[in-house]
Amino acid sequence: MIDNARLEAVLKRLPGFERLTACERLSAGASRETYRLSVVINGSAKTLALRRAAGEGQSAMGPGPGLVIEAKLFSAAKSAGVPGPEVLLVLQSEDGLGSGFAMDWVNGETLGGKIVRSPELEGARRTLARQCGQILARLHSVDVQAAGLGEALESFTPDHIVRKTHAAYLELNTPQPMIDFTALWLLKNLPDERPMTLVHGDFRNGNLIVEPNEGVVAVLDWELAHVGDPMRDLGWLMTRSWRFGANGKAVGGFGEPDDLFAGYEQVSGEKVDRKAVRFWEVFGSFWWAVGTLSMAQSFRNGSEPSVERPAIGRRSSECQIDCVNMLIPGWARRPIAAAETSGELPTSAELLSGVRDFLRGEAEGGQKGRSQFLSRVSANALDIVLREMNLGPDANAWEAQGLSAILKTSGRLADLRAKLCAAMRAGDIDLKRPDLHARLRDSVFAQVMIDQPNYAGALECAANT
Repeated sequence: MIDNARLEAVLKRLPGFERLTACERLSAGASRETYRLSVVINGSAKTLALRRAAGEGQSAMGPGPGLVIEAKLFSAAKSAGVPGPEVLLVLQSEDGLGSGFAMDWVNGETLGGKIVRSPELEGARRTLARQCGQILARLHSVDVQAAGLGEALESFTPDHIVRKTHAAYLELNTPQPMIDFTALWLLKNLPDERPMTLVHGDFRNGNLIVEPNEGVVAVLDWELAHVGDPMRDLGWLMTRSWRFGANGKAVGGFGEPDDLFAGYEQVSGEKVDRKAVRFWEVFGSFWWAVGTLSMAQSFRNGSEPSVERPAIGRRSSECQIDCVNMLIPGWARRPIAAAETSGELPTSAELLSGVRDFLRGEAEGGQKGRSQFLSRVSANALDIVLREMNLGPDANAWEAQGLSAILKTSGRLADLRAKLCAAMRAGDIDLKRPDLHARLRDSVFAQVMIDQPNYAGALECAANT
């Protein structure tokens, strides 16, 4: 929680500032905190946004530029014609509030699900993909050195960022065979070299503010900005996690690739490398599969105790099923539900169902803002537990049987997964083996049916069964 009295003292640096009347933390943002500030400046009510993190404000997936540099990125991008808010104040170490900055509040829709479905945004959606291409072309034209960002931003070649992400995954000590399989595919299919530019790194539906008449009015969340392949931003915008269920529209759930590419080529004057964009789309699912696990780790080590963290960790299977559908599509075995047991005492499932229903009903209905959001997250987490109790035993037994056949050994499922990952990395298993593909599909499909059976990627895979 933020200290309002200390925050108000800091805001006095703003010209004409009189008082802070409200400070509300928003549920948006997986790695950073975002607050809506209600203030009075020169006698008038005004709304500001505060982007903040405890400490240095680094990303959950690596060092990143930090929030001080993120404030500079907002300004540099705005100068290049990228829509965004004006940065008004940057927190200093002596402020005692961590790292962050205050900026103008920009009205519009930020929720990805609403952007792809809201009737009010139907007109904006018609040109949104082309507009995103135009914005990305302007973003990639930023002169990093002239903006004073040359020393602050890391540079990543495709090979480097794949290996760096895979190394972050290995540190988690959570063997996930499909993650290793995808990493090896990426390293065998690296895109051609091209001049490196400023890359946003998280340009996607959910990090854009969209308004009915103007379309994109702000690009947010620069915490993953770096210097690299500009095609990465186009592939990330097409990554399936950020379509919010509207899988029929490959660009953010709202548009078509041809429109995105046309907008980019119109402003940049350069041809889009579609093969490279496909590579970065696969990488996007791979990266977020690891990123979700990293966020779960922050719960395990106590640095982020919110229930939101482990819940996000269970989204890794969504990203992994997307990798399955892109790289090894085909038939997958459905897990079989366990037989119900009868008895006089209420079962564990019944007890959990009662708690879930309370959280989703009375608890959520009696809250607002972030508390309401966390009640919903908690209820969803209990749904995962209930499905795991029902489907997990069969899915685990089937996976262990399949891995034993491939590895020609038996053992605990966790050990078999670790052995398969090690064998793939060592080159001891042919990655083109049909039985390997089948087992990867089965295990990831079973996991996503537990974690989020209504996810679009799960439904796509289910259509093949």
